[in-house]
Amino acid sequence: MTDVTPTMDLHPQPSGGQPRPWAFPAPDRGALPNGLSLLRSHRPGQQVIAVEVCVPAPLAAEPEGLEGVATITARALAEGTDRHTAEEFAAELERCGATLDTYADHPGIRLSLEVPASRLARGLELLADALRAPAFPDSEIERLVRNRLDEIPHELANPTRRAAMALYAEMFPAGSRFSLPRQGTADSVRGIGTEAVRAFYEAHVRPGAATAVVVGDLSGIDLDAVLQDTLGAWTGPAPAPVPAAPANGDDTGRVVIVDRPGAVQTQMLIGRPGPDRHDRVWPAQSLGVYCLGGTLTSRLDRVLREEKGYTYGVRAFSQVLRSSARGDGAAMLGVHGSVATEVTGPALADLWQVLRTLAEEGLTDDERDVAVQNLVGVAPLRYETAAAVAGTLADQVEQELPDDFQAQLYARLAGTGTVEASAAVIAAFPPGRLVTVLVGDAEQIAAPVRELGIGEVKVIGGA
Repeated sequence: MTDVTPTMDLHPQPSGGQPRPWAFPAPDRGALPNGLSLLRSHRPGQQVIAVEVCVPAPLAAEPEGLEGVATITARALAEGTDRHTAEEFAAELERCGATLDTYADHPGIRLSLEVPASRLARGLELLADALRAPAFPDSEIERLVRNRLDEIPHELANPTRRAAMALYAEMFPAGSRFSLPRQGTADSVRGIGTEAVRAFYEAHVRPGAATAVVVGDLSGIDLDAVLQDTLGAWTGPAPAPVPAAPANGDDTGRVVIVDRPGAVQTQMLIGRPGPDRHDRVWPAQSLGVYCLGGTLTSRLDRVLREEKGYTYGVRAFSQVLRSSARGDGAAMLGVHGSVATEVTGPALADLWQVLRTLAEEGLTDDERDVAVQNLVGVAPLRYETAAAVAGTLADQVEQELPDDFQAQLYARLAGTGTVEASAAVIAAFPPGRLVTVLVGDAEQIAAPVRELGIGEVKVIGGA
């Protein structure tokens, strides 16, 4: 055998460098002459720039009987302006490589633009046109209403969405906007027309109370001039403030079964009202909820999935509904997952046993350490894109939080001990104060659930 002489030079194997300290980016604040507040964050290398515009047009401002008009208004903003038809507007966005998404939720209307840095001026011009002078043609409003009406039967047929509708309707009083679907009911959406959309826009979509967030590589961009030439052209009087209605929910322990005859699975959604992010317990509660059901290694998954084989996964969560510095905010604490119909009773029994054991023994140091590692240690990966940073900054704006909230939250999570996290999650999920919604075959699951003694059981139709 003859020796082979290498004929190529191999590049030295790279080695890991020293880890660099990381903190959630701190934005710079400013404002335009039209009253629009600005947050900007320069992120070198992020050549796709993310822009979020938060408009405080909350669902609570919708006229009674026209619930869903905020959603139709948000969608209609991108359906033509005084300069372009709906088709032309979409083509202009595509031409500059931009995407524009709009939606409405309890805090207000959100517009999300992503555009290459080289096309930022054009992307912002189109965004400004959508806010400044939406056309609201009758044909487009009618189409959006029809589309929304077509979506509703699909949502009612989706066990996850149906469970959420039933939980909010059960937990919050009938007069509360929280008790209704965010995008309206079939009856309310049918009544929405161009006049209602224009009235909602005129009353609430104004720059004086809105905020724009711009994140990305801003090198070589005169952002002040670009913003003034685009979003600075959006004018209008300051909107009247919308009073916040009480967000009181009833967490008396009870069970609602949404009957789906013949269903082979039961969708479970268990919840109760909780504090928003202004509450000092939020960091400890976030850590404790993650230990309970935030990942595959959590307690709920360990018992219901790994040991019992009841489910593919069960998750615990805390979802902000309305966050307010005035102390009238609200959040939903919950657990969701699905199990086979025949094991619905045993699965609920074991879930409640997990909560009782948690109340008796608390969390372990190992559980706390894993949660901190997952929530804090991987945070830099969550915010690799400009869109992720912009979305979080916009959430802070909508929830009336300080600009450094997210950065401070990670420091507080890392400094939260096992005892504090245990107390918070135990208080969040008291076994006797949970509203349970089950979407499944009532004939098969009602009797086993009643035997558990977790509250009065009520059966409603699935339509």
